[in-house]
Amino acid sequence: MIFTDRADAGRTLAIELAAYAGGDTRVLALPRGGVPVAYEAARALNVPLDVFVVRKIGAPGREELALGAIASGGVRVLNEDTIAALGVDPQMLEAITQRELHELRRREEAYRGGLPAPDVAQRTVVLIDDGLATGASMHAAVLALRERRPRAIVAAVPVAPADTCAMLAPLVDDLVVLSTPEPFRGVGAWYVDFSQVSDERVRELLSDSAHAVGKS
Repeated sequence: MIFTDRADAGRTLAIELAAYAGGDTRVLALPRGGVPVAYEAARALNVPLDVFVVRKIGAPGREELALGAIASGGVRVLNEDTIAALGVDPQMLEAITQRELHELRRREEAYRGGLPAPDVAQRTVVLIDDGLATGASMHAAVLALRERRPRAIVAAVPVAPADTCAMLAPLVDDLVVLSTPEPFRGVGAWYVDFSQVSDERVRELLSDSAHAVGKS
């Protein structure tokens, strides 16, 4: 399954999420790439959209390789096997974590402008990204979100490898994945347009979604 772009993926994903339309459901996007996907899904489901900021802890010199991730609320998830295999020492790991924590806080301010995080207590939360590779970012998001006591957590992505799905499935109440290609080759391989999403675009989509829900 090849998606034209993130909006196309979001519209397709929304079909599989139809059971979560309306009611107390909240869609939370993992920025930046997850926001255009989640925007289309939230609009189709007629539910509020917000962001849940997660930052990957990338390996030195190989930032695309996740050593782990941090999420809003101070949760950190580490891939101990990868850290050991690469010989990343604790001081280096802490330095990378602090750098990403600074960026996480910057993005929370940029996207939410000082407003509090969404209240998800006793609500169904659909966490959406544009795809999973190692799953570290989604894993961190799920752990952080559990502390806010939602009724249920649904992880939903257009594409992910089967082994990552197997790791994530026990951590959530429902896992919705449109495609699990083999070989995987990375998230971007399954999009015609996988161009970078800007902070400005994230803010624009969040604003549009808020106005749309307010009128519904």
